[in-house]
Parts: sequence; structure tokens; C-alpha cells
Amino acid sequence: MFDLIVRNGTVVDGTGKAGFAADVAITDGRIVDVGKVSGRAATQIDAAGRVVAPGFIDVHTHYDAQVFWDPKLTPSSNHGVTTIIGGNCGFSIAPLSGRPEDAAYLQAMLSRVEGMPLGSLQAGAPWDWTSFGEYLDRIEGKLAINAGFLVGHSALRRTVMGERAVGGRPSGEELRTMQALLAKSISEGGLGFSTTLSPTHNDANGAPVPSRHADTDEFIALAEVVGRSEGTFLEMVADAARPFTEGVLERMAGMSRAAGRTLNWNLLSPDSRLPELFEQQLAASDYAAARGGKVLALAAVRPISLVLSFASGMVLDSFPGWQTVMALPHAERKKALIDPNNRERMNQAMHSPQAGAYGTLSDWSRWRIVETTLPENRSLNGLLIGTLAARLNRSPLDALLDLAVAEDLQTRFMPVLNGTDDESWRMRARAWRDPRALVGGSDAGAHLDMIDTFALSSHLLSEGVRERHILSLEQAVHELTGRPAALFGLKDRGLIRTGGCADLVVFDPHTIAAGPIYSRRDLPGDYERLYTDAAGIDHVIVNGAPIWRGGEFMGALPGRLLRSGRDTVTVGIA
Repeated sequence: MFDLIVRNGTVVDGTGKAGFAADVAITDGRIVDVGKVSGRAATQIDAAGRVVAPGFIDVHTHYDAQVFWDPKLTPSSNHGVTTIIGGNCGFSIAPLSGRPEDAAYLQAMLSRVEGMPLGSLQAGAPWDWTSFGEYLDRIEGKLAINAGFLVGHSALRRTVMGERAVGGRPSGEELRTMQALLAKSISEGGLGFSTTLSPTHNDANGAPVPSRHADTDEFIALAEVVGRSEGTFLEMVADAARPFTEGVLERMAGMSRAAGRTLNWNLLSPDSRLPELFEQQLAASDYAAARGGKVLALAAVRPISLVLSFASGMVLDSFPGWQTVMALPHAERKKALIDPNNRERMNQAMHSPQAGAYGTLSDWSRWRIVETTLPENRSLNGLLIGTLAARLNRSPLDALLDLAVAEDLQTRFMPVLNGTDDESWRMRARAWRDPRALVGGSDAGAHLDMIDTFALSSHLLSEGVRERHILSLEQAVHELTGRPAALFGLKDRGLIRTGGCADLVVFDPHTIAAGPIYSRRDLPGDYERLYTDAAGIDHVIVNGAPIWRGGEFMGALPGRLLRSGRDTVTVGIA
């Protein structure tokens, strides 16, 4: 007798081949038969008219702290994701030094750079571990889905160097200590090493996060450590708003070569106004291959809508010519934003050739007011800045900044949404089909008040497959399952085959979609986050246990904590 049989569905098995009619039988968390299954089971699911696919895999998330207050890891799991990788961008929350000031620094950094409420981070996680293994032990057996975590560069630097992690260079002894700490963290289950060079990544003080102060020798020395362990890989965030410099290209290639592992970078976001940028960034893979490395882009599923405020400053402080003003303390920042000379300099910088992709956001008239804070301004919600500027007989930038200053910088704005035209979608289609890229970059668990990319799988299968016909259903499922599992060495996952782990999602290909975005007040400390429910997903099964049925969580926590070597295998770069 089987534990579970999913009957009468169309199996799309994750390999990319055509779907086929079959039952899937499961016992002890493993798939034991695929085909016409006779016999009985303790539980049966009728999947007639539905697709039965491997559970989706999301390799770029930031659930590192959320694991403590939301074992379901929503909204990923209700959108069919059964395996996530966290600790990206150098922002793991382990190891810790044991010094309270270092944990406090990482909390404030995460709040600033990843849009997680500081109160939620402080109240929702214990922060009482030191080693990476202790952190993993805290969550082993307590998750609804499978989760693995990279070891973050900023956490390593802060643990070893303390306050000198920002602005300092490690001594020879400190670098060796970082290498040893990374090796220990990987031996305890870390899946590899992550880092960032992105100018959007600044800490709570407005300074570049610790990893941005590292030199090439430090990056290579840490990458070499990754190559000594089984089942590891590398991740980096670069400055995707501009063409990669020779130094960045060499750093990515050199890290991959030193580790003998794939390095994936985030995020390739096609825009028809910047075709040269798109081609040059994809070619980073060719540059690496010619030098003995392997570099892979994560390609966005859809245009990214940003919600920004001058209080947070996230992204705004990366605009050329804006960093000095945005790094000021709150009160001083307000004064600086009133100054006409500062406004003129900021405007000119955003219209200069040095602006790169940021310059596509410089039409202030097309920014939209998302949310005001003063009662007398609520009628402005949803209004374009250009409309407000015409009413007030002000320039668009003046109208935008006047409103922000009047509301103590709390107003939330949405810049013009780029990459929505047909040519941008054609470029996006090229990226999805290109072996140098992988569909990804959800950032789930981060930017909780700012972006809505977390429903990556539902968006791909609705807009990318059903509406725009960019990929076939089988190709899209392969990109979400079999391909990431193979690229990153996730053992026995990503495919529906006998002997594999029984991670499955049952969905209606005609209705699968992400619902409307709304604010949900369910974070520790009574804070809000952006959220979207899934449509068209009937069942989500993890290691043989159903966890979602018809949008309702069933209470099971069958997720496995993925540890390097135990749950992963080495994928070489040859």
C-alpha cells in the first residue's frame, strides 16, 4: 500500500519533454512509481485536468530570518515552490561573533538593504547562535518546504573584523580567519558563498555594506575555500544598471575558476532602450568561459515595479549624484532635498551619460504617487507626478520632492515601469531560452514594501506561457525545476522520476496566476508586507506530505534543511 497516489494527471516531469498521462505513487517521501499505478494508497489525489509537475525551485531568496516566524515560507510555498536557497547577496545571518553590536549591525543592515522591518527582525528571530551550524540546527525539522543557505560575505567580514568590516582591509591573519570560518560554515551545511558589489547595497548608516570593501584577492581567497567542499556554488550581485567593467568581469570569472564552481549573478532585466547593456551582460558568461570559469545570469520574469521612499533611500542612493544627499541623517536629508542647488545637481546627474540604466527612471513626470501619509494628501494616491506638477505650476522633480519633504520623506512613489514594450518582452524571451541565463531573481522574503517579484513561478506560467507563449509549458517547468536542480547540484530533486524526492505541485494550466498585490499585516511587531495569493494551484506536496490544498495550509512541516554534501552534489564547470 502506497502513502499517496496522484492519479489521472498530465505529468510534466521537469526534463523539458512533452507531458504525458500518468499516476505518481509515493512512499516514505519518495516517488516509487510513475505510470499506470494499480494498488491502494492511504491518500489519493485526483489530478484529472491538471498538470502534475515537480515542486518549483527558487535559488534567490532572503528567507533567512523569516524561517523563525513563518515556517510555511510564504508566499513562495503557496505558489508551488518546494525548495528555496537563501543567504544570497552576502546577506546571511550566520555566522555571528557573539558580540551584540555585530548582530545589531546585521539586523539594521538587512532592514535597510532588504526592506525587512527592523522591529520584525529583532522580535521574530532569537539571534542567539554563533556558528552557521547552530543557525541551521535551530530550523532543522521546522519548515514546510526544503531550504538551503549560502554563507554571506558581509556576515563573515563583520564576524571577523568587527566595525572595521566597513572601510577596512583584512590583515593576513584576518583573511585566513575568514577562510577558516567559511570552511567551517560550509562543513556544517552552508551551500557555498555569496557576495555583492551592487551600489544599491548600503547599510543603515548609508555606507557600502562590508563585502563592497573587499579587494579581488579577498574574493578569490574565499572562492578557493568553496572549491574544497562537496556540493557548493557561488552567488554575486553586481551593478546591473551599467555595463560590467573589466574588473567585475575578471572578478566573476576568477572566483568561478578558483572554486571550480558555477557563479550566478543577479539580475538580468531586459529593457529595449538598453540593448547593448543586455548583450554585454549576457556576454559575461562568454568572458568567464574563455578564462576557465562558468558564470550564469538570473533573468527576470517580468518588468520590476519599484516602490521607493526618500525615508528609506534604498535604490535612490544608487542614482548617480544622489549618494551624498541620501546618506545624510533624516533631518539633514530633508534640508538638503529642499535646496534648489542640490535638486539641480541631482537632476543633471540623472540625465548624464554616466547614469546608465538609472537614467531610464529620470522622467519624473511619469513617477506615480503610491501612498501618501497626510490626510489632506490622500486624494493624490495614484496620481502621476506630471499631473501634480501641472496643477502646481512646478517642475516634475520639484513637485515630487516638495511632496516628499512635506510628508517627512514617508511618501511612497513608483518610478516609471520600464521593460513593458514588445521589444523588451522579445529580449526577455531570448534570455529565458539562452543557456547563459536561468529564469530567477524572485528576492522572496526581501523588499517587503517595495517589489512584487516573489510570485515568480505563477507569473512565468501565466504571462510567460499562457498569455505570451514565450515558452512552452514543458520548457517553463524545466526552468523552474529540473534545470536549477541540475545546475546547483540539488540531489534527487527537480524531476518526477522513480526514486526521486516527492516534491510535487498540481495546478491548472488554464488558471494558474498570481492574484492582486495587497498589504498583509502578519509580520512580528504588527508590521505589513506586500503579498499575493496564488490562483490555479490545487496541491503542493513536499517530501510526500501535502502542505497546501486549494489555498489552505494543511499544517505539515515536512521540509528538509539542505546541507552541502549531504543534500547536494558537486557540479563542475567543464
